[in-house]
Amino acid sequence: MRSWSDFPRSWLRHAGEGLFSVLFPSECRICGLPLLNISRLPVCPECLAEIHVIRGRVCSICGERVLSSYAECDQDGMLRCPVCRRVDRPFLRAVGYGSYDGGLRELIHLLKYTGVRPAAGVLGRMLAEALVKLEPEFGTDKVLVVPVPLYKGKRRQRGFNQAELIARGALKNRVDERLLLATGILLRTRDTQSQIGLTSHQRRENMRGAFAVPSAAEVNGREVLLVDDVYTTGTTATECARVLRKAGAAKVWVATVARTLKLASKYEGFNPSEFRDLEEDIKAAQTDEIERLKL
Repeated sequence: MRSWSDFPRSWLRHAGEGLFSVLFPSECRICGLPLLNISRLPVCPECLAEIHVIRGRVCSICGERVLSSYAECDQDGMLRCPVCRRVDRPFLRAVGYGSYDGGLRELIHLLKYTGVRPAAGVLGRMLAEALVKLEPEFGTDKVLVVPVPLYKGKRRQRGFNQAELIARGALKNRVDERLLLATGILLRTRDTQSQIGLTSHQRRENMRGAFAVPSAAEVNGREVLLVDDVYTTGTTATECARVLRKAGAAKVWVATVARTLKLASKYEGFNPSEFRDLEEDIKAAQTDEIERLKL
């Protein structure tokens, strides 16, 4: 009679996973299909495989998608969107792993709103991959990794800060010893409402005075990497970077897992010259953002 040791390990693993799916039936929280693998993260491998890095030409400064009509590098070799050509942002660069839609958006929501903490490890690995673009720009001294903070009431209600969990997950996957997690550097001094559905003016007012650096001495002259889960309009990142620079930070970079490609993503794959209204839409959005950043 054959013993268990006679069976290949792969066969035993698949048999165990099959038995698991029968005894503990569960569905993928993204696609809804039955989960066949044993995992703390209720997401199937197929859905995770569908999450891709941002493709195409994006602004070297803010990460926004750049249309072909603007896709010319400046003299310094940087590709800038029309907004970043006209306005100096308080951060040097903002990078993101993927577009804030589809499976990546659902994965972030699993962490933030459902409390599925194992999602932070996967998101952290994605953030670590995005950080590769920034590492050549870091100096020789320690770089402070500062998660965008939650207000204390929301932190207490949620039980965690998703930006901090993602940052910790990223640092576990990066061997760069220059990166140092610093969770107490930046504080949110008041609660703010969700930015969803707000106008640019309302976003500015919502974030104005919402962040502070309690001890400027800890930031003065230091390089800072600001980490968050999503870069949408850039209002939060801009305000945080502004406060950090005002406190004395020498340089600030921004890294997020996801990036909303708000200007041109829905036109990807099309020739802009074929759509007369596209240029007007983009110019209006750019003018709005320029006015927001000037205030």
